[in-house]
Amino acid sequence: MAIEFLLVIVFTPSLAHSDVFASIGEVGAGLCTFWRQLAILKSLLVAVAGHMTDLLFTERDLVTSLKDYIRAEENKLAQIKQWADKLDLLSTAATSDPDGFLGHPVNAFKLIRRLNTEWSELEHLVLTDTADAFLSNLTIQRQHFPSDEDQSGAAKALTRLLDTYQFGAVLTFKILSVLTVDDCFELGRVAYSEGDYYHTELWMLQALRQMEKGETPGVVDAVMILDHLSYSVYQQGELERALDFTKKLLELDSTHQRATGNRKYFEYQLAKQNKVAQSEQGGRDENHQPNDYRSERKKYEQLCRGEGLKMTARRQSQLFCRYYDNGRHPKYVIGPVKQEDEWDRPHIVRYHDILSNREMETVKELAKPRLRRATVHDPQTGQLTTAPYRVSKSAWLGAFEHPVVDRINQRIEDITGLDVSTAEDLQVANYGVGGQYEPHYDFGRMSEVQAGGATVFTDIGASVSPKKGSAVFWYNLHPSGDGDYRTRHAACPVLLGNKWVSNKWIHERGQEFRRRCDLQEDV
Repeated sequence: MAIEFLLVIVFTPSLAHSDVFASIGEVGAGLCTFWRQLAILKSLLVAVAGHMTDLLFTERDLVTSLKDYIRAEENKLAQIKQWADKLDLLSTAATSDPDGFLGHPVNAFKLIRRLNTEWSELEHLVLTDTADAFLSNLTIQRQHFPSDEDQSGAAKALTRLLDTYQFGAVLTFKILSVLTVDDCFELGRVAYSEGDYYHTELWMLQALRQMEKGETPGVVDAVMILDHLSYSVYQQGELERALDFTKKLLELDSTHQRATGNRKYFEYQLAKQNKVAQSEQGGRDENHQPNDYRSERKKYEQLCRGEGLKMTARRQSQLFCRYYDNGRHPKYVIGPVKQEDEWDRPHIVRYHDILSNREMETVKELAKPRLRRATVHDPQTGQLTTAPYRVSKSAWLGAFEHPVVDRINQRIEDITGLDVSTAEDLQVANYGVGGQYEPHYDFGRMSEVQAGGATVFTDIGASVSPKKGSAVFWYNLHPSGDGDYRTRHAACPVLLGNKWVSNKWIHERGQEFRRRCDLQEDV
């Protein structure tokens, strides 16, 4: 088991998002074992930049290249048109009096020359491929394009944001107003492929509403929408509605084979229900998650919206701000750090202005080339697989790689008093739109944004907002070595932009004389 020390450092102010993951360290009996984690340093770096920003400039470059191609094509067509107009006048006059025209030796010479030379030149002009430069640039840039997995992740992220923050009707309308019928269908299709029939229904209904209001879709039609819609409501146990949507589909396309078969099946099932006088209409099962998951998920979403906080006024009055020198540490006697109490039980503190802008930018630039999708070890297959509960890309930085990383590690040790020589490398994670980190323990992260992005503690009802350049710290093990289950936490989706997070897992080994074992638990 491990003790978590969370130091959250916010980089540049930005707009971001996050998901949730769980990892429980080894559980031992009583004594502080050799490999138990003592603490985790978590620093959050928020930035407007990142891979998404790079994609914006990639698309801008492609648009410029495409316009260059259009201009080249227009210039080529203009030359062809000019040549055609000239010959049209000439051939019209010539064919009106062929004998008189060809009786002039110059005209005969020019006709032969045109057919032998100029038409070949025109052929060459027509065959000239002005798209080469554009296609070459497109091929080069394509290696940086998002994948199907990225598109699916962005769709799920948008759905998570709407679910988590439960925007008011006006804001929800503004969000939906910029989505086309095709956009809504794609969002529903992604949910459908994930077996999330509840959200499939919501997005398909929205697509239908927009079509009914007169919007003309691109490649999607009502038949495709109703096909997904009927099956999604059927999967939620609503046979009558599934049959209704199937009938509407057949009104538009009476030859639709799947709908024809489904109609017979739904009618049979309804007749069977009526015969035995039973109702099998079930409630909506969002992704078939157990009740305890849904209960915690509800707490998580409430805390992300600023609801359900459990800090009383009396307890709030006992939280203070102070200058902190870590027991008169030589580096902080003259210039102590600013420490602020964020929560009392368990004790969570924030250190302000921990990293400079230059240090944060350096860490991001070091991490960018190495960012990979977050993975976990699958105990069934023994293989690494993408973590379903964490939406991010991450990289690891060793102290030897850059003086800034080494300096950050030393600062962690100076402020916390913990030995980082046995700690893991600095992990840097980047959360894109709607990226999140579901409720988890760290036996075994944060930032300043315009909206969202808080770290919430679902067990104790606490919320810690991101602030630029700050760091948040807590232990996730009692002095006895037992896990402090009050520290179960999650990162809320940030509504805009993206978020950079840096984590430092500090193992318990090496801390024997810095944080001594004690059978008493922290209050």
